[in-house]
Amino acid sequence: MISPGLPMSFVPPSFPFDLALTQPGWLWSLWLGVVLDAVLGEPRRWHPLVGFGRWANVIERRLNRSSSKLRGVLAWSLAVLPVLAAFMALRAAMPDAGHWVLDGIVLYAALGLRSLLEHVWPVGRALQANDLPTARGSVQRIVTRDCSALDEAGVATAAVESTLENGSDAVFASLFWFAVAGAPGVLLHRLANTLDAMWGYRTPRFLHFGWAAARIDDVLNWLPARATAFSYALLGHTRRAWRCWRAQAPLWDSPNAGPVMAAGAGALALQLGGAARYHGRVEDRPVLGEGASPRAADVHRACVLLGRVLALWMLGLTVLALLAGAVA
Repeated sequence: MISPGLPMSFVPPSFPFDLALTQPGWLWSLWLGVVLDAVLGEPRRWHPLVGFGRWANVIERRLNRSSSKLRGVLAWSLAVLPVLAAFMALRAAMPDAGHWVLDGIVLYAALGLRSLLEHVWPVGRALQANDLPTARGSVQRIVTRDCSALDEAGVATAAVESTLENGSDAVFASLFWFAVAGAPGVLLHRLANTLDAMWGYRTPRFLHFGWAAARIDDVLNWLPARATAFSYALLGHTRRAWRCWRAQAPLWDSPNAGPVMAAGAGALALQLGGAARYHGRVEDRPVLGEGASPRAADVHRACVLLGRVLALWMLGLTVLALLAGAVA
């Protein structure tokens, strides 16, 4: 029957397949996961991804013994598929009434907004206090580049880039896959993203072994990254962000980080990218965005942009879920 208050001519949105957001209880799960992340932050003890990382390390030590992409595919499968199967078995064994709670907890474990902000804010505070050594130490915890000799602009650039890219990977991609495929989807994405962070390096050790982890993560993040880039552009300097996205994103070596950071840099009217030192070598990265180099206040501006995009996504997902469930 048609829900009260809707006109008789109202037709709820239809989708080419059953999205998770159309399922009963999904909206409760969404808000449960987001609120738990906002209130509790990352679990201090017994984080499930820590256990998964240890399991992945065991597999990598046993299988990464030759330059073989096939071994990397096998390792990825052995790491991810048993975890997914165990979760699906647990979910199937639970009463239907408990699914929304379990799904919300899985989303909470996958989200990382509060953790990201808790790592980025100290960088901005230290820069505002002119405490460059503390700022370098704080930003080094969230980036892989060498931060020991960075000036204020270099530290702020690293912090803003990390905020924009991790906002896509740890927040909006999780929400995207939760909307599309529910808890199994967000779990798959988070496990794949974790393996990419562990194995997806172009070093002699992981060049071939980590190929599968990097490519799978690229595929899973392709749509979420572009949805994130569009959101950054929409809520910032839109024309500049769109111009930077089109012109500069193809120059970046990552098919997903390029659009996210180019659009984010344009949205904030900042210049990101440029040379950075990784593992003792200087990489001359393309310049992204237009404007001045980031300063202390821009770290806070990047965090504010993330918060505004989250509010937009939560509003949009809530409205879509309510409309999709308008007919019982």
